[in-house]
Amino acid sequence: MTRWFKWAGWPIGIAILIALVVRNGAGDVVHIIGEAGFALLWLVPFHALPLLLDARAWQLLLRGRAPLVFLWWVATVREAVGRLLPVVGVGGEIVGIRLARWHVSDASRVSASVIVEVLITIAVQYAFSALGLVLIFASTGGAGAKTIALALAMSLPLPFVTIALVRRGGLFHAIERFAVRALGSEHRLLQGIDGKRLDEEIDALMRKTGMLVRAFAWQLAGYVLGALETYWALALLGHPVSIGGAIAIEALTQAVRHAAFMVPAGLGVQEAAVVLLAQMFGVDREVALSLALVKRMREVVFGCAALASWQWAELSRGRNLVR
Repeated sequence: MTRWFKWAGWPIGIAILIALVVRNGAGDVVHIIGEAGFALLWLVPFHALPLLLDARAWQLLLRGRAPLVFLWWVATVREAVGRLLPVVGVGGEIVGIRLARWHVSDASRVSASVIVEVLITIAVQYAFSALGLVLIFASTGGAGAKTIALALAMSLPLPFVTIALVRRGGLFHAIERFAVRALGSEHRLLQGIDGKRLDEEIDALMRKTGMLVRAFAWQLAGYVLGALETYWALALLGHPVSIGGAIAIEALTQAVRHAAFMVPAGLGVQEAAVVLLAQMFGVDREVALSLALVKRMREVVFGCAALASWQWAELSRGRNLVR
C-alpha cells in the first residue's frame, strides 16, 4: 500500500513543480540563478555541517561505540536513501542500521539507537516547527501559517502515542511473535532479530534522560544550522532576509514536507511551500522559486554523492571479504 502511495505521489509532485515553473516564468528563474553563479555550489559541502551535529546525537545514543566521522557518513547515506530513492519512509533507517553494524556488531543495540533517534527526531521536528511558527507570527502576523499551526496541533497526539507505546515496553517482542506466527521462525526477515532484547535496549536508552536531552539539543542545533542554507542562498540570489526569517522558512517547509509524506521526496510540495513562505518575508516570487530549485539541486547533488560513496564502500567491503 505504501508503495502505491509513493508511485501515485510522483505525478502529483511533478505536476505541482511544472505548474510553479510555468506560472513564475522559467526564463526569469534561470536568469536569477545564473546571476548568483557558481557560488551556489558552496551550499553542497555546507550541508555536511548540520548532518555532523545529527551524527553526534546518534553517537551519544550508541554510547560512543562508533567514530563520529563514520556515523556522519552513514547519516549522509541515510538521508540520501530516504530523500532520493523510491523506498518506504524507514528505508534510510534500515540502511543506516546495516551500515552502522560494520562498527557495532550488536544488532539490537544499533537498532535501538536508531529507533530512539527517530523518536527524538520527531520531537525535534515539532520543536523546530513551533520555533518557525513563533518567528513567522512575530515577523508577519502569520496569516498564511495558521493552517500549518492547526495541522501541527491536530497531529501532536500521534508522536505522544508512539513514544508511549515504545516506552511501555514489549512492543517489538510482540511484533516478533506476530511475525513468527505469520511467516514462520525460519523466514530470512526474522534472522538475527531478538524483539525482547531490542525492547530492553530501547528501555535502557529511554531511562537516560540526560543523554536524551543532549541528543535532542544536538539535533535541534543541526536543524537551526541547516536553516542557514536558506539564509545564505537568498543572500547569493540577491534578496537577503533575516536569520529569523530563514529559520521560519526552513522550519515550516520541513513541516509541510513531512506532512506530505505520500509525495516522494516532497517533490513539488517542498517547492510550493518555499515559494509561499519566502513571499511572506517579502521575497519576490521569481527569487522564491529560484531558492526552491537551488535547495532541490543541492539535495540531489549531495544525495547522489552520498549514494555513490555507499556503493563504492559496499564494493570495497565485498572485495575485502572475498580475499
